[in-house]
Amino acid sequence: MANTGRDQRQMHESYVQITQLVMPNDTNPYGTLSGGRLMHWIDIAGGISATRHARQLVVTAAIDHIVFHAPIPEGFFVVLEALVTCSGRTSMEVKVDVAGEDPVTGKTSQTTTARLVYVAIENGVPVEVPDLVPSTPDEKAIHERAVRRRKLRTQARGKAES
Repeated sequence: MANTGRDQRQMHESYVQITQLVMPNDTNPYGTLSGGRLMHWIDIAGGISATRHARQLVVTAAIDHIVFHAPIPEGFFVVLEALVTCSGRTSMEVKVDVAGEDPVTGKTSQTTTARLVYVAIENGVPVEVPDLVPSTPDEKAIHERAVRRRKLRTQARGKAES
């Protein structure tokens, strides 16, 4: 990672875990968690993670990727884990992993993965965020993949604007 002269923050400092309970008003006609409600919770977890990294208020700039692998039934716990995986000058990519947990057995299963982009804002204007510093081999691998995705997003945005 190149030193840009900005503040630096360790990747693990942005880690967030939130647990929710799927209540009847959270469900769809099939008795499972509504995708829209889950997306709301994903955005909250991702926003908290980005705010922890930036130490600024953030806005959601993009939902880059979301895949619903399996439904989560009413009465189950929803465990959301969010982590900043890459930072640019004013933006951050956040990965959110979601698991469903059976409250009786404690068994968990991965149900959803998402990547979102947030921008730090002050007085309506984007502001710089700290550089992200991955420490462990796992964090470095996560960061390298995120940097490649960021380059692809930037290229795609350039093509869309021309």
